[in-house]
This record gives sequence, structure tokens and C-alpha cells, in this order.
Amino acid sequence: MFNDRQDHSCLFRILKKENLPMTKFRLAHLGLVMAAIGFTAAAPLAGFSSVAFAAETVRAEIGKPLQEAQKLAAAGKNKEALAELRKTDSVGNKSANDTYLIERTRASAASAAGDYDTAAKAFESVINSGKLSAAEQPKFTQALAGIYYRIKDYPKAITWINRALKDNPNDGAMKELLIQTYYISGKYAEAAKELSSQKNLNEAQLGMLANIQLKQNDKAGYVQTLERMAASYPKPQTWADLLQRVQAKPGYSSTLSLDVLRLRLANGLLSKPSEYMEMSQLALQAGNPAEALKIINEGYKKGALGTGTDAPRHQRLKDLATKTQAEFAGKLAAAEAEAVKAKDADALANLGYALVSDGKADKGLALMDQAVKLGTGRNPEAIKLHYGIAQSVAGKKAAALSTFKTVKGTDGTADLARYWTISLNHS
Repeated sequence: MFNDRQDHSCLFRILKKENLPMTKFRLAHLGLVMAAIGFTAAAPLAGFSSVAFAAETVRAEIGKPLQEAQKLAAAGKNKEALAELRKTDSVGNKSANDTYLIERTRASAASAAGDYDTAAKAFESVINSGKLSAAEQPKFTQALAGIYYRIKDYPKAITWINRALKDNPNDGAMKELLIQTYYISGKYAEAAKELSSQKNLNEAQLGMLANIQLKQNDKAGYVQTLERMAASYPKPQTWADLLQRVQAKPGYSSTLSLDVLRLRLANGLLSKPSEYMEMSQLALQAGNPAEALKIINEGYKKGALGTGTDAPRHQRLKDLATKTQAEFAGKLAAAEAEAVKAKDADALANLGYALVSDGKADKGLALMDQAVKLGTGRNPEAIKLHYGIAQSVAGKKAAALSTFKTVKGTDGTADLARYWTISLNHS
């Protein structure tokens, strides 16, 4: 926090105090306190670098109130300083320099006093005077933009922010403030355009863009933003929303329910007993008892299964999965030979995934590779999706990412492949 007394003590320095018709002043620097502006930390308005000005000569009827205003401001009496400055308002025939000195003093005192309407007018006068140095000009422009933001005059804030950006197009703080101003003033399209033009948005900016897209009912844009958030700032709620929306897309195939649950499990979204039960049952139906057992054991480990009044039901499911796995192992050789002979892509893919789940990755992935190359399954894209998931389960991340790139389809397979890619890249 800056001290008002310190800020204003260096605003003016009296060079001559003699009772002369003319009094000389030397302008130093204007320190505008960020706390006085009172807006977001986006704009760097904490102070201005010191700039020395040539001695200026003003008439006594202007110089005396200016001198007194400087003293009052130095003592922290900014409202009294403003009252003193008002004595100059009735003085006629003021030169451009007179007006500049008065308004620069007024800008500082008014901003420190919290009189932002007065400060804004004074800042505009100073900026338009043509007397600011090249170094000070952009700082005063930024300050004025901040003041208009502070008093919620958003149209003028936007005007001055854009003027600041014209002088410095790469000013990230002003760009941030422009987006905030567009957003808070309801100019969602403009805010979205500014956000979309930036390559690397932070988490807050992505959240703002997503909120705008919801307000505009831009479902496709919203999902794209969720994907960016999942890729850079993954959170359970983001993943939950993303997976819920992919299931709601037109053309989504319910046969991918297990795959959605696999992604939910991978991102720590399973918590309810019903979720573990549903996923393990779907795995059993898919002919993958080893995966079902892993899911059940995870549910027990997390305390979601094996407790409460449904504990006996959980145990029965676990017993069924254990029995089914034993039967699967006993029939594996015959099932594999039959699938290979028949060139049954679906059977090869299912067997392969089950083997990978059972820890036999090399053999399982080989069968799945055959299934992919055959390309004759009921849903070849789903087979490729499962192949990529199996590769990731086997710890072959690079191969999985390569496989996911090949997955197409409009039934949700391509979406899920993309989401697996996002998840793996962040693991």
C-alpha cells in the first residue's frame, strides 16, 4: 500500500516563494495508488516513474492556490486540496499550461480522495494536453481506463483501454482488463472474441469463456472449452461435465457406456457403490471378468463396496466375477483358436482386452492388433478405441496415443479417443 502523503509530497515543488506576480513550479511525478483505483490486479497502475519537467511560470492567482493545494495534498488533506483548486476555476484567460498544471494536481488529489468522477475528467484533460512525455502518456491512459472501470462507466473504460492497447498492443494487463470489462458489461460476443484470439488462456479465462458460451447457448464451443480445461487444468467437475455431454450428443451409442465409465474411473470420478456395481456388471457382460474383479476390488478399497445393507450383494457380485474369471481361464485356449480360425474381429478384440486386463498384455494386444487389421467388426472404430485403451492399461502410452489418433466415428468413439488422449497426456 502506498502512502498518500508520500505520493503527493513530490507532486509539486516550489522553486520560488517570493511574493511575485509570477510563481514558478517544477512538476515531478504523479503516483497513482492502485488502492485508490480499486479494481482488479490486471492493470499495473501502482505508480508512475519519476519524470522531471521544465520550470513553468504561472500567474499568482493560479500559483497560490496550486501551492496551497500541494501542501494540503502532502498532508493527506486531499478534499481540502480539491477545494483549493476550485478557486482557480473562476480565473479567466487560463493558458494551456495553466490548465495542465491545475488538472494534473486535481487528478492526483481527486484519485487519492476517492472522487473518481473528478479524477476521470482531470485525467482526460491531462492526457489530451499534449504535455505528457512519451513515457508517461501510456501510464496515464492506463490509469484513466482503470478509473472508468472503477466507477463502472464501462463504455468509456473500453474506449480508453483500446487507446492504451493501440499504443501497446502487447500489453497483457490491458487485454485482461478489456476482456473483464466486456464480460462484466454484458458484451459477451466481444469478450469471447478477445478470449478466442489468445493462444494460451489461463484457468480463469477458460472458465469465463465457458460461461460465455453457456450464456450464448454455444454447445459446441462450450465442449471445446471444456476439453481445453481438461487438458490444461483437469478437475473432477470438468471431466464429469465433459463425459455427461458426450453421452448427450446426438448419435451417441449406448454400447460405449463401459468406455465412459473407464474414463470416469481413470479420472477419479467413481465414488458411489452403484457406479462400481454398474461398471463391474458391464465388464462381465463384455466378457472381461478380470476387469470386473479389478473394479470390484477398487470399490472395496475405497470403501464404496462391502459396507452397509448392500454388503452381501456386493459380495455376491465379487464371487460371480471370481467364478467367471476361473471359467474364462479354462475356456481361453479353445475360444482363442475358434476366434482366430473364424477371423472374428469382435471375438479377437474382446479376448485380447480380457487378457490385457488379466496381466497378459503381449498376448492380448497381439489379438487386438489382428482384430483392428481385419476391420470387420460390428464397430471397427470401437475396436480401435478399445485397442488404444488396452495399450494404455498395459503401460504403452506412446502406442496408445498413436492408436487414438486413428479413431473416427460419430457415435462417440472419436470423442472418447480424444478424451483418452487428453487424460493420458496429463498423466
